[in-house]
Amino acid sequence: MKRELGNIVDNVDGLSEWLSSVPYKLRRQGQLYRAEELYQGYEPSDDEAEDKASFATCYDSRVYQHFVEQGKEARDIRESVARTIHDHGIQTALKAFLAEHNPLKCVGIMGGHSLLRTDPMFSFVTMLSKQLTEEGFFMVSGGGPGAMEATHLGAWMAGRTDEEAQEAIRMLAEAAVSFKDQKWLSSALEVMRRFPQNRYISLGIPTWLYGHEPSTPFATHIAKLFTNSIREDIILTVAYGGIIYTPGSAGTLQEVFQNAVQDHYLSFGFASPMVFLGKKYWTEEVPVYPLMQFLMETGKYENLLLTLSDDLEEIEQVLKNFQKTIPCE
Repeated sequence: MKRELGNIVDNVDGLSEWLSSVPYKLRRQGQLYRAEELYQGYEPSDDEAEDKASFATCYDSRVYQHFVEQGKEARDIRESVARTIHDHGIQTALKAFLAEHNPLKCVGIMGGHSLLRTDPMFSFVTMLSKQLTEEGFFMVSGGGPGAMEATHLGAWMAGRTDEEAQEAIRMLAEAAVSFKDQKWLSSALEVMRRFPQNRYISLGIPTWLYGHEPSTPFATHIAKLFTNSIREDIILTVAYGGIIYTPGSAGTLQEVFQNAVQDHYLSFGFASPMVFLGKKYWTEEVPVYPLMQFLMETGKYENLLLTLSDDLEEIEQVLKNFQKTIPCE
């Protein structure tokens, strides 16, 4: 491997210099990102101009700016090599992480980035994630705002009272309703200071392809990647314990069918629960659930473990029951 990398470096003019100049760390040394690293250099300010200027200097923003300048599909082979090395390092670190934390206990929550902090669904997802984390699961999401933030907020607040979790939600909503608002990030950091914890984990897997959406700092481990297609496949793959789908748009729908293919073919030896949260949404507004049922009944899909529910306790029980049947290595 070292010899092959050496040959690449020797045969691409200026590659060595390029690799040493990119604003992101290539060799992860088995480490996933933490919020402290992604947002290193950011100093929140009540002055909007100062806050934006500070955010623009942090590690995450500098990497995203470089990503955009070099092209989301890199125009320079040297940049392509650099991104590949970085993403390989993240995937290696993720493999080490999963070796330490039982992936069979990993549950994913998928849903829209635009979910507002004031939406009742944001509170529901937070409390659901909190309870599942307390029951021994660990949560994974795309690591961004909306339903993804609620997922990691719930995991962060695990072990505390429901009243404290609701206080955290109020703090966030009062400061910034949407990730487009100035204090979205600073309010999250404030909640983390108000309710510190180092007992529970959660995994966020965001991407610089959607770098305009900030990564939630509530995720204790962050596998941020350049290549979104790899990132999406990883999210669906590592959630061996099941996936919960909250209302979302095109990205969430894509994940539903991508996950269904994995389960249909038993790509990893078994199928995991597919739980649809929001009965009206998934049966009337976007009638994916009856479609999935029809495809199962007609044999177009097999092996799917489908649940439609708006009840926290029922969802938890479905995931717990699955743990009793899941193959153990």
